[in-house]
Amino acid sequence: MKAVNSMVNNKGDDDYFNRLLSYFRSQFMEKIIQMVPIRKSVLFLKTENNTYIMKGYHSNSRLRLQEAFTRTLYNEGFKKTYKFLAPTVREQLFFEGTYFGCIEYIPPNRTSFSFHTEKNRQEGLELLEKFHETTSSFEARYRTLLPKGDMLGKWSERFNIFSSNLPFVKYFFNEPFISEMLSWAEWSLAGMKKDHFFFKNEPFVILHGDVAHHNFLRDRNGTLLLIDFDLISIGPASYDYLQYANRILPYLEWSYDKLHQYEPIKNYLHEKAFLYALAYPADIFREWNRIIREKSYTDHLKLKQVMDLTISQFYTRKKFIDRLKVLVD
Repeated sequence: MKAVNSMVNNKGDDDYFNRLLSYFRSQFMEKIIQMVPIRKSVLFLKTENNTYIMKGYHSNSRLRLQEAFTRTLYNEGFKKTYKFLAPTVREQLFFEGTYFGCIEYIPPNRTSFSFHTEKNRQEGLELLEKFHETTSSFEARYRTLLPKGDMLGKWSERFNIFSSNLPFVKYFFNEPFISEMLSWAEWSLAGMKKDHFFFKNEPFVILHGDVAHHNFLRDRNGTLLLIDFDLISIGPASYDYLQYANRILPYLEWSYDKLHQYEPIKNYLHEKAFLYALAYPADIFREWNRIIREKSYTDHLKLKQVMDLTISQFYTRKKFIDRLKVLVD
């Protein structure tokens, strides 16, 4: 019999995963031969006959919603994602306050997806557009089940948290960077508030909500898939495209002109509300709020990554935002 692998970071993790492994062994009708944690509440699980991704949810309703949504996606024609499976278990999987769903394991390509290449950036955007086209046909069925996207509210809250974190942030970098970033955010939020009707009048879809590179998966055959729908909500497609633009702009050297290469982002570049939103430093605020919340600034690698994000492209980003201000004004 093969030994069960469990990758752990400390004794607390070790104890939890040993208990979880024991629980899964008691519930699965198949013999478990390998279990490897991927991240919090997500595990790779291999049995004698199958391979799964086990994903934990805080409520049974959240798990059932994810199962229903991925099934609807598939039935409506969007098949470039994963399916939830029904393994042979004795009862619903519930362990120490967490409900576990079982997702098919998709062997990844040897080359992981990233936004470094033009091919990947274009292909990821095309897949996201197809996702929106599909969800537009059934978003009405999910209006009572999903929250309504509120980018202005979300970014206003993120700005307030970052502002309250300034005493910590100032230990790591100072003027003129801080004042400039705060001014970008204030200008952006004020403009979005002034032109908010654009977002309200745009047709609604189901938004993915987290179009980071790790939520695009290229399978062994080279097919690109969209995964992880934990942050889905109802709203205008432009919300996802704004986030996508923010993710790829560092690889475009913050070039406004290069953004015109990307459909459908190009279609929004004449809209003032969209241009205002492009100026918001969502990535910088997100990462500083996270590193302070998790107190991970003592991790030199993580701190370096956030500092690079903040400082290394500061002047190219500033030039980009100055261009947006000219276009809007």
